[in-house]
Amino acid sequence: MIGRLTGVIAEKTPPQVLVDVHGVGYEVDVPMSTFFNLPALGGQVSLLTHFVVREDAQILFGFLTAEERATFRQLVKISGVGPRTALSILSGLSVAELAQAVSQQQAGRLVKVPGIGKKTAERLLLELKGKLGPDLALPSEAPVSDAQADIQQALVALGYNEREAAAALKKLPADVGVSEGIKLALKALS
Repeated sequence: MIGRLTGVIAEKTPPQVLVDVHGVGYEVDVPMSTFFNLPALGGQVSLLTHFVVREDAQILFGFLTAEERATFRQLVKISGVGPRTALSILSGLSVAELAQAVSQQQAGRLVKVPGIGKKTAERLLLELKGKLGPDLALPSEAPVSDAQADIQQALVALGYNEREAAAALKKLPADVGVSEGIKLALKALS
């Protein structure tokens, strides 16, 4: 019904924004990836939307990119995954990170998202396999060896995010051991 909104940002209260479109204010729930890339209050914005009508509510979800909206729509098709859970997934992982987790069958990455348990993560991996675009399935930041995967997991466990850990991995020699790799990665991150 409502496919896109273009207007001025009147309010920003995570995860919701109020978009003023010619005097009509639309409350739009957005993933955090979209929220952080929005312009300041008073700035012009164009959001692709997904409109959900339920018995007790009508909710508008907004996205800056078509990939985010398409992924959101894939997620809500899965049994047990509603719009709020899909929004939480897209807030915790970028579309590329989700595609990587699905292509590599990494349930552990999905379980880190609030509201996603082990069974839901496994269902997501099963249902999304082959549906998130072949160009996203082979990102360049994927760990090459078991040692690199262990180093990346250790860095994430120490509080670094996935992007920082992946960037540190790129600076390491390919044949580095786990303990030495962690030391080198920590030096690179400091």
